[in-house]
Amino acid sequence: MSSRLSPTVLAIASAALLLTACGSGSSSDTATSSTGPTASSSPSASASPGVTGEVTVLAAASLTEPFTALAKAFEAVNPDARIKLSFGSSTTLAQQIAQGAPADLYASAGEKALDQLSPEAKAKPTSTIATNTLEIAVPAPNAGKVTGLKDLANESLQVVLCAETVPCGSAADSILKKAGVNAHVVSREVDVKATLAKVSLGEADAAIVYVSDVKTAGDKVTGVEIPADQNTVLKYPLVQLTTTPAAEAFAKFLAGPDGLKALQAAGFQAP
Repeated sequence: MSSRLSPTVLAIASAALLLTACGSGSSSDTATSSTGPTASSSPSASASPGVTGEVTVLAAASLTEPFTALAKAFEAVNPDARIKLSFGSSTTLAQQIAQGAPADLYASAGEKALDQLSPEAKAKPTSTIATNTLEIAVPAPNAGKVTGLKDLANESLQVVLCAETVPCGSAADSILKKAGVNAHVVSREVDVKATLAKVSLGEADAAIVYVSDVKTAGDKVTGVEIPADQNTVLKYPLVQLTTTPAAEAFAKFLAGPDGLKALQAAGFQAP
């Protein structure tokens, strides 16, 4: 992992480390079920003391900030463990895994990308660690005066979306179709981070991205809410592809209360 972390990542990491320290007093903590964390089970990064080895995680680009923070927190209490993170389009990562790319854990934005996995990988233990919705991102200040989806049809605006084949792109298309809006789209980007970058760099007037990405972008962009009746909810499944002790321990950490707290701090919602 990179040692240079953004203020957002550091804030999430600090929260995760604090939660871990608070939950490390008992060695009898157990993992949550695949349906999500509960108040009666409190796994922490130190629930499996002495974890060693490397864990390779392929994850959706929208998980960059919280997963980077959680990996830092996990390594802090398991210094002989190494979390190797790689982020990108959920669909592309699933295809890479199907083609033999090494991975211990795979986290996707939405469930559709799981179709790209091999039958063997699809049969691996899977839990939903969070959910997410979408939002319109505009530069700060909002020079294009975008107040809702209908404004994206304005031909004077430069609108960018994720590629049609990736979850954020297909979800955006679904939202626009539901709202009956023919957006003035000038480009489709490889993943949600590349899409948001067009707005934060002033190269686009608006984009449809995840709520979590707007939040972690800080004051670089402003979010314009999409009404619930036009929006969509995406589940974030975590697939445990291997059964090494380190992979199992980190999977439990991500799916536990510490993981959920960090994800919620980054703008995600509970499963």
